Amino acid sequence: MFIPPKAPRRTSFRPCIDLHDGQVKQIVGGTLTEAQDTLKTNFVATRPPKYYAELYKRNGLRGGHVIMLGKGNGEAAKEALGVWPGEFQVGGGINDENCLAWIEHGASKVIVTSYLFPDAEFSLQRLERISSIVGRGRLVVDVSCRKKGTKWFVAMNTWQTITEMEVCKESLDELSQYCDEFLIHAADVEGLCNGIDEDLVRKLGQWVTIPTTYAGGAKSVTDLQLVDDLSGGKVDLTFGSALDIFGGSLVTFDELVIYNSVARNVADTS
Repeated sequence: MFIPPKAPRRTSFRPCIDLHDGQVKQIVGGTLTEAQDTLKTNFVATRPPKYYAELYKRNGLRGGHVIMLGKGNGEAAKEALGVWPGEFQVGGGINDENCLAWIEHGASKVIVTSYLFPDAEFSLQRLERISSIVGRGRLVVDVSCRKKGTKWFVAMNTWQTITEMEVCKESLDELSQYCDEFLIHAADVEGLCNGIDEDLVRKLGQWVTIPTTYAGGAKSVTDLQLVDDLSGGKVDLTFGSALDIFGGSLVTFDELVIYNSVARNVADTS
């Protein structure tokens, strides 16, 4: 019996809701520190988190992530998750003690970073523990990074602490044994709208074996095709400060919805 080849995967737009002090914001990644006077924001929403969750639900945009940047965002995150239970991932302060509670609050998956790096050193034991508690299929590892020389290293604590873990094929292969997905913010270009880190996206296309979402620097709807070309369709893309729903003027939300619909139809008919 003839079995048709599986359609090639296409890069998709993945929506986000970034929360800071309980509000939806777009922040320049490298400025997010404990000191409020260093924080640079591109956008502070006047609408509540549930507005964005409802917008994504209405347009069938699955696989989005809700990120709590610092303390004081728990209720806002729960509000967003409650709009579309089982569809949004949640990250920010996730650990072995609260991961299941966030699943109960409606998260499809939990996203973890800092918990895995006590004293900025990677703990395989912690990764094994949280994966066993929540299940590999409901765990996303955030390997957001900053560049040193020609290499990238995992950054934690709102991207201010650079760990010794290099983002490379070997580290991603090890992590992927315990998680179902990666989220990668290129912190050096996050919020700048000056273009994606093409070298990183190209490398991710060579390295990753599980679903991966890249964030940082996207400034045009054509960046979706660029990421698709660079990664061979293995990496999805999220947009922030460039997007009109976050006060930007470079990309419209409707463009991204149309792109996803077309990409999905092309993949279905390939």
